[in-house]
Amino acid sequence: MNDSEGETAVRYARHVIESTVRNGSYDQPGEKLPKIFEEKSGVFVTILRFPSHELRGCIGFPEPVYPLRLALLNAAVEAAISDPRFSPVEENELPAITIEVSVLTPPEPVQSSTPWELPGKIMVGRDGIIVERGRFRGLLLPQVAVEEGWDSEEFLSQTCWKAGLPEDAWRYSGIRVYRFGAELFSEEEPNGKVTRKIL
Repeated sequence: MNDSEGETAVRYARHVIESTVRNGSYDQPGEKLPKIFEEKSGVFVTILRFPSHELRGCIGFPEPVYPLRLALLNAAVEAAISDPRFSPVEENELPAITIEVSVLTPPEPVQSSTPWELPGKIMVGRDGIIVERGRFRGLLLPQVAVEEGWDSEEFLSQTCWKAGLPEDAWRYSGIRVYRFGAELFSEEEPNGKVTRKIL
């Protein structure tokens, strides 16, 4: 995805969020989207308070099961009104939030002969992680480890915790770990310039 397409993705997400919050339903932007938006892709939409960068909502689809346009639309709506960690975004908040879009590569299993090899196969700043065991599943985007200053072992532990598992669960059998990459595009300020975020 080039920078122009990334900017379009962020503008699209903001438009959907604002129309959802203001009107109780979304309307799609009138302009024609680039061809890449019809390709299936995983995506997350993150809403951040400005200027603190405090999380205000984050929802997405890890696997490429929907066209990017549809995944982005649904993630934007859900991040604004259905993230279970937060109350719905209110209209008076719209001038004080920034939007970040993460376009994901397909998750791939992390192969290792022993669990102790796993941290060496995760690169902080490149990889996001999914951890699964039975009905438990947790995901953290690549930028989270960078922002929190975690090494790869702590990143694995925190993803296990996100899944509702013990933090050391990655060390035991029955755990499946996947990694994925992401291209990040973010507003520098509310409704402001959109830039590619380099971790």
